This record gives sequence, structure tokens and C-alpha cells, in this order.
Amino acid sequence: MAAGEPQAKKLKLEEKEVSQNALFGMGNPLLDICAVVDKDFLDKYGLKPNDQILAEEKHKELFEEIVRKFKVEYHAGGSTQNSVKIAQWMIQQPHKVSTFLGCIGTDKFGGILKKKAEEAHVDAYYYEQSEEPTGTCAACITDDNRSLVANLAAANCYKKEKHLDLEENWKLVEKAKVFYIAGFFLTVSPESILKVAKHASEHNKVFSLNLSAPFISQFFKEPMMKVMPYVDILFGNETEAATFAREQGFETEDIEEIAKKTQSLPKVNKKRQRIVVFTQGKDGTVVTSGNEVTISPVLDIDQSEIVDTNGAGDAFVGGFLSQLVYDRPLEECIRAGHYSANVIIRRAGCTFPEKPDFH
Repeated sequence: MAAGEPQAKKLKLEEKEVSQNALFGMGNPLLDICAVVDKDFLDKYGLKPNDQILAEEKHKELFEEIVRKFKVEYHAGGSTQNSVKIAQWMIQQPHKVSTFLGCIGTDKFGGILKKKAEEAHVDAYYYEQSEEPTGTCAACITDDNRSLVANLAAANCYKKEKHLDLEENWKLVEKAKVFYIAGFFLTVSPESILKVAKHASEHNKVFSLNLSAPFISQFFKEPMMKVMPYVDILFGNETEAATFAREQGFETEDIEEIAKKTQSLPKVNKKRQRIVVFTQGKDGTVVTSGNEVTISPVLDIDQSEIVDTNGAGDAFVGGFLSQLVYDRPLEECIRAGHYSANVIIRRAGCTFPEKPDFH
């Protein structure tokens, strides 16, 4: 079996150990409630077939009704939780490399969320409170469309002093070497984000943030820019990048220029140059590396194989982080991001097969 020997050596070289809780995520945990519904259901609640909205008063009953009337599937959701879950799926072993903190309610949906995180082998430490119910996101599917209605509820109640500051939870921060938080959490607990970001910077660990949605750059500009000097890796898509550039007065719509200008914003930890990663759907991913800006092509996929692009951004980040915890080169992180996004868009919701096929 001489022919196999070099390959075995190569694998040994590749496989650095990665420890439990090496990856730390914090954000809004939502239980995704997915169901194929009918047009009457959409009309009743004034929903467009393909949209993402925050729940209003008129959507209150929707969450109970969808469970009562249709066959539903539950998935642990929320942007950051999706990403750390996908990172864990890509890593496989050991379990619980991914840690997640967020706030849920003491209710049935909270119980389901805990169970789902456990099934995904994510080490979830939820702050549980009884004032607000667990946050949910109803995915109302008709044909190829899905209309998303998010009710943050408990996710909005995260408290730094009641959870992150507790010794047993802060220990998880100290154990981690890579941090990831979606910009959505800036609307909930900017002080928690800052505390974690400062820790990462002081200990030369990697802190990453996502622009998440145009409204974050517009209406949460102040907390975002307080965190920005600590950001080692910034993720976003082309729409979010354009809005960020406008809000920052960059005076350019060229995505490569935006990436360069974002990279050179003030930074506290000078040992790490900021990396900016902007995805553009089916077009190549824009990446700053050193003083260069490169564009990495995504994997080809036939339009007819795309089922649901909603989780693509979260999946890209998850794949990227799965290689980052091993300290693998930037190209490998991007390649893994493209791979996991390519898997996710072939399926409904942010779900995946049992094992990845990434080499």
C-alpha cells in the first residue's frame, strides 16, 4: 500500500487539533418555524410571497395558526446561531467547538431551541427569562418563495450584566480564539459586543462582525462604529456594503474601493490588518488581503438547483469560520464559505446533509 503513504502524511500535516469552545458566537436566537402554506394564509396576514419583515401587532396570531394549520418543521435559527451551527457541521469533531450565547424564553419554543442546538452539537448557553416568549421566525413557503416574519421577543432581552458578565459565561470568552457576531445584535446589546471585542483585541484573538442588513448601517451607525476599531474581519453582501459606504461618506459605489476604504478605517490591534469580505450572490466574493483586493469566483450552480438563497450569507460565514479556527489560509476560508453556501441554497431553510463533502 505504498501509494497511500504520502496521502496519509499529508492528512497528518493538515489536521491541527481544534479545542472545544474555540469559536464564540453571540446573537439573536430564533426558532425558525417553516411550513408550506397557501395563498389565503399570506393574504390573511398581508404577506408578500418573497419578503423579510419584523412582526407587527397584526401578525401576533400567525405564529400559533401556522403550527395549528400546517405541517411545520422547526430549525434553530437566527443569523449568528446559523453561522456557528454550520461551522460546527463543517468541523464535525470534536463536538461543541462552537459556543453560542443569546436570550430565550422559558417556554415550549425555548425548549425546542435548546434541543435543536444540542442536536447540532453547538454548546449553547442561553439567558432564560420569563417576561418575553422565545423569538421566532415564521418561514411561510409557497412554491419557490418564502416569506419571513421575525418576532425577536426574548432575543431582544439579552442583558450583559445578567449573563455575559457571569464568571461561568465569561470563561467561555476566555477559552475562545475566534469571535463572530452578526450586526443584528447591535440592536440588542452593543455593550456586550464591545466587551467581547475589547477582550479579543487585547489578547490578539480574531474578532469578526457582519454588516447583516442595510438598516443596521443606517440606524445603528453609532454603536457599529464604536465596535469597528476592534473588527479584524468584516463580512457583508454587496447591498450592505453600498449602504455602509453611503453612510460613511466614502463617495464611491465601486465595491473594491469600498472594501479598501473599509479596511483602512481606524483599528486598535495593529498586529492584525483588517480583512474585508463582501459576497455578491452568484458573482465573485471581494476580499482584501494585505494591500490587494481580490475577487474569488463562487462555485457554479444551475439555477434550477437553487431552492432557497435565504441562508446563503450565514452559511458562507459558517464555512469561513470553520477553517479560521484551524488557522488555515484565507483562500481556504473563502473556499469553505463558498462550499457551505452552495450546499445550503439547494435546501429549504438553513439545513444541511449529515456530513460535509469538503476537501
